[in-house]
Amino acid sequence: MKRILITGANSYIGTSFENYLKQWPGDYQVDTVDMIDGSWREKSFAGYDVVFHVAGIAHIKETKKNTPLYYKVNRDLAIETAKKAKADRVGQFIFLSSMSVYGMDTGIITKDTIPTPKSNYGKSKLQAEDELNNLSDNSFKIAVMRPPMVYGRGCKGNFQSVVTLVKKMPIFPRCYNRRSMIYIDNLCAFVMLLINEKTEGVFFPQNKEYVQTSDMAKLIAQTMGKKIYFSFIAGIAVRFLRIFIPTVKKAFGSLIYKDVECFGYRYIKVDFNESILKSV
Repeated sequence: MKRILITGANSYIGTSFENYLKQWPGDYQVDTVDMIDGSWREKSFAGYDVVFHVAGIAHIKETKKNTPLYYKVNRDLAIETAKKAKADRVGQFIFLSSMSVYGMDTGIITKDTIPTPKSNYGKSKLQAEDELNNLSDNSFKIAVMRPPMVYGRGCKGNFQSVVTLVKKMPIFPRCYNRRSMIYIDNLCAFVMLLINEKTEGVFFPQNKEYVQTSDMAKLIAQTMGKKIYFSFIAGIAVRFLRIFIPTVKKAFGSLIYKDVECFGYRYIKVDFNESILKSV
């Protein structure tokens, strides 16, 4: 039986992963520890095979006031947790990083792309990665995940923004773009593979298919039983606006991982159409 400790209570990904593993109650024991009040420092990590660190700050507007918080939580807390895990002889540490470490709103990312984060979120995640790699050795394996947009029922972020647009708008822009995304169950299956195979390194889990925003909106509308019309004229306007407006660029621009396949896509358990049906 694999013993897993999730550091970061009530996170969407952590909770989803815990629930996902309930399908195999005899194979995995999962515990969760809250990182907010500091009491986790008194808990022994001894006996766990892996620590899955999901605690972090995300989905809040960055300001000068909250800048130090990003580094305190996303970097310093991750490093302190990993050091404790290593001292308590845990064999593997999985760190939830982000595509944001590349600092790109549009473009193509490969394994050779050099991270140049722009946001405090991306900078703090990358700095944590660098320090964590220094802790890695033969008995303490570090696995870093840089997923693209994660989506699923109840997930915060850009996917919900598209769902809201589809609900409110009778007309939706039709324009060509490609996005890397990953459905939450596929991400959970990926983490399970990391644990089962005790893998280390930097990983880029994503769905097999790139997603076009207008195609995703069409599936969302069909799932909701709503009629929606797609406009090429609105698409032209969006192509112009995404040059100047970051939120439009994020929703309708192209940003993909290329040539980063790992595990032979064995973690893809739900195809894109079904994932939308389960997410709306």
